[in-house]
Amino acid sequence: MPRVQPPQTDAEDGSKDDRHFVTALARGLEVLSAFKPGETLLANHEIAARCGLPRSTVSRLTYTLTKLGYLHFVEEAGKYRQGTQLMALGSVALGGLSVRQIARAGMRELATFSDGTVGLGVRDRLSMRYVECLRGTAAISLNIDVGSRMSMARSSMGRAYVAALALDERAALYDELSRVDPLAWPKLQQGLEQALEDHRTLGCCCSFGEWQETVSAIAVGFRPGGGLDPMVVNCGAPTVITSPDFLLKDVRPRLIALARRLEGVMGA
Repeated sequence: MPRVQPPQTDAEDGSKDDRHFVTALARGLEVLSAFKPGETLLANHEIAARCGLPRSTVSRLTYTLTKLGYLHFVEEAGKYRQGTQLMALGSVALGGLSVRQIARAGMRELATFSDGTVGLGVRDRLSMRYVECLRGTAAISLNIDVGSRMSMARSSMGRAYVAALALDERAALYDELSRVDPLAWPKLQQGLEQALEDHRTLGCCCSFGEWQETVSAIAVGFRPGGGLDPMVVNCGAPTVITSPDFLLKDVRPRLIALARRLEGVMGA
């Protein structure tokens, strides 16, 4: 079986030549980012494999982060879990993102109308992360919640984020994505270019079975202002209860209207 290459960190992609760049800080944040939704415990060797760092380096980082309260060492398991200080920091960050509160009423209305899952997302390096999520009343829904991550190139949310970027911002993102997996990039770029065309003609970006085979979703990006990067609002559901046709014909106008209401709200 071929060896899986660990993701390239900022400290390895040329940032180390920047005299303002603090490599130790970047590596500490890489360690904290190694935890995925649904995971509780990670050992040093698991973190090292995900971050592409030596185990000795990871051991020093996890020790320091534990001392500061960002990680907690579970002795009986010999592994680390996220600490209360990290949870508090995340709560403060989300609390300061008041666009969540502004968007919530419209998102709830759309979730009720569509019987789907309506989410608000931001970029998380080369993925997208949910910062708000509301569901309709359907018995079957997407297994997504606040903090969930998804593909930048294959999800409707990621594609809408790309469509909301300026040309120079999009070129820089394309460069980053292409370096992660050069072999897969041509097909991913083709999907993104189709998403840009969808955005021009439909006013939204789509992902019908491309992020997950059984999921259909559409999304619209917007710039909230206040110095924040573009954000995205999306609506999706399992294909067994929601068809692409319903999303495009009935949900799309409401989703676009919601995104337009959120445009520039943080600028005030």
